[in-house]
Amino acid sequence: MFSTYNIYAALAYFVRLINFLILIRVLLTWVNPNPHNPIVKLIHEVTEPILGPVRNIIYNKFGYSGMIDFSPMVAIFLVNFVYSIVVSALAFIL
Repeated sequence: MFSTYNIYAALAYFVRLINFLILIRVLLTWVNPNPHNPIVKLIHEVTEPILGPVRNIIYNKFGYSGMIDFSPMVAIFLVNFVYSIVVSALAFIL
């Protein structure tokens, strides 16, 4: 079936892709692209389920109302943290 290495590699590539898309989204906010562009829509649709809840927690729960959006940085940290937990759990199970 699947080897342990293949599972780890697939998870690592997925996490890298998510991190890369979040960074692209941050860079896109600097240039203000056309929101109807299919690539911009795809990046927004993939990253919003991760960034939306993080942004909600930062702004509503912690009451932050500054100019800088820290949600991408926190989201990247959380994605990598969850990845490390999943890899540790898989190493324990497998």
